[in-house]
Amino acid sequence: MPTYKQFPLADTAEGLTEADILNWHVKPGDTVTVNQIVVEIETAKAAVELPIPWAGVVTELHVEPGQTVEVGTPILTIDVDPGGAAAPAPAPAAAPAAAAPVEEEEMKPLVGYGSKAVVTQRRARKGAEPAAPAPAAAVVAPPAPAAPRGGYVPLAKPPVRKLAKDLGVDLHALTGSASGGVITRDDVERAANGTPVVESVVDSGARERRVPIKGVRKMTAAAMVQSAYTAPHVTEFLTIDVTPMMEFREKLKKSREFAGVKVTPLTFAAKAVCLAAKRTPDINAVWDEAAQEIVYKDYVHLGIAAATPRGLIVPKVRDADSMSLKELAESLTKLTDVAREGKTSPADMANGTITITNVGVFGVDTGTPIINPGESAILCLGAIKDQPWVVDGEIKVRKVLQLSLSFDHRVVDGQQGSEFLADVGALLADPAMAMTY
Repeated sequence: MPTYKQFPLADTAEGLTEADILNWHVKPGDTVTVNQIVVEIETAKAAVELPIPWAGVVTELHVEPGQTVEVGTPILTIDVDPGGAAAPAPAPAAAPAAAAPVEEEEMKPLVGYGSKAVVTQRRARKGAEPAAPAPAAAVVAPPAPAAPRGGYVPLAKPPVRKLAKDLGVDLHALTGSASGGVITRDDVERAANGTPVVESVVDSGARERRVPIKGVRKMTAAAMVQSAYTAPHVTEFLTIDVTPMMEFREKLKKSREFAGVKVTPLTFAAKAVCLAAKRTPDINAVWDEAAQEIVYKDYVHLGIAAATPRGLIVPKVRDADSMSLKELAESLTKLTDVAREGKTSPADMANGTITITNVGVFGVDTGTPIINPGESAILCLGAIKDQPWVVDGEIKVRKVLQLSLSFDHRVVDGQQGSEFLADVGALLADPAMAMTY
């Protein structure tokens, strides 16, 4: 007798409430093993692959790519006992066969994730006491739905699917006119009215396009609004001559210790922030509104703002203050590579203490960055450019960099913010200053 279990959308990060289904790696009829990756989802922070905690045969996919699903919602059904034997026929003199009793079972958390327990049902163990007599037909296994035609799953939002069902329109027969082949309400209504749907219908007079707000973009927007309207921002600016830093960088490239290590201005900035934060601990503290406390942190989990195809994310370098310059360089390279591939995990973006954003890579001089929630400061690096600079009373062409620092004025006063920014500037203008910190 088949034993069905439903696989719910797991909570892959603290506080996750919903996620978008990106891709299924299985289809109805597929056999899966324990911890096999079955689906890729996009949370408000990153793309995550989910393993299934049971082995068996997939009988149904409850959601389709592109849909947004709340945590705890069943997304897949699996038969964990596809080869189970049917219940034996009752002896002629015996009472009618009883329905197989069921017992509740908690789904074990997914490997690496803290999903909430979900109650499912299974067959009774052999030798269990039979329940009260009932017709044998009381045990009915739900039919396994047919697999999608040719593996094709039509893309459409839930309201559009409901409309198609109400109007008797087969979504498999439609070609979506929206971006990415998504089927729209108009496509369904045209099909219901007998009007053929033209692929990629474009209104020649249209000069707008609409993109749903979801995933990383939705999370970023909410976080920035919260920060902008909660923390009183102050931004200060400093322009420095970083010619010595760039010369030191060239020396490191030629050294044996740094052979093959990518050392960038961001590497020096990361080291400078860690050193300067020790002299100005307020910059690495955070305002706890609920507890009415300022929390000072004796470690630096350094956030690095990274532009990715999924949007802006801020992965962290854990305990960056304990790393050497070489270790920081290697960690930053790995961090940015993983971010660009879209594989940064939600855990790698949590619990930062201070952030660096580098707009200089886009040729921009400076900016007024918004502080990440849960932090009190963010440093912005501008582009390094050749500019005239006064050196020993003479005008020379030097490598010049603009810095800007935004900080939470509830935690950081102007004095502390200015001292921190001046320390960072001094370390970048003359890396040898690090010997004195």
